Amino acid sequence: MSHSSSITRTTPARQEFFDVTDEVVELVRSSEVSRGIVLAYTPHTSCCVLLQEESEDTTYFGTQLILQDTLNVLARIAPPVRHEGQYLHPGPIHVKNAADLRDELPEWGLNTDGHILSSILGRSESIPIVDGEPLLGEFGRVYFGDLDSVRSRTRTIHLQIVGG
Repeated sequence: MSHSSSITRTTPARQEFFDVTDEVVELVRSSEVSRGIVLAYTPHTSCCVLLQEESEDTTYFGTQLILQDTLNVLARIAPPVRHEGQYLHPGPIHVKNAADLRDELPEWGLNTDGHILSSILGRSESIPIVDGEPLLGEFGRVYFGDLDSVRSRTRTIHLQIVGG
């Protein structure tokens, strides 16, 4: 048995996380799958899906403190892009192709840090389903993160359930 669904979020022009746990739980329950796996995946190469606890406390933007702490630590590994030339990517060919083929502005390519962080954090999570419920633990939540801080976007998270 297989079930699928998608979630869309409009994201701001800053690195941000969104709690999608309720949508995951709802899909699992409506699927009537007793035992299996639910996969949460995003195809966007500067986004991520991760499991983390709920922090309750938030920044002024509403980012949970544990997730802001995660961004703060990761900024030491891949510092936020502040100017062209800070990273090798995007090179002149990529910038030209983005403009010519996708009508993108050159500054939209200043998101290399988001791509690096996405590859570190990963773009999917597989969650076991036991007795018709996703196995998240006592405090576990499913978060979608958009790590591209150059522009507001509409992003998609795909959910796929396999089991019986």
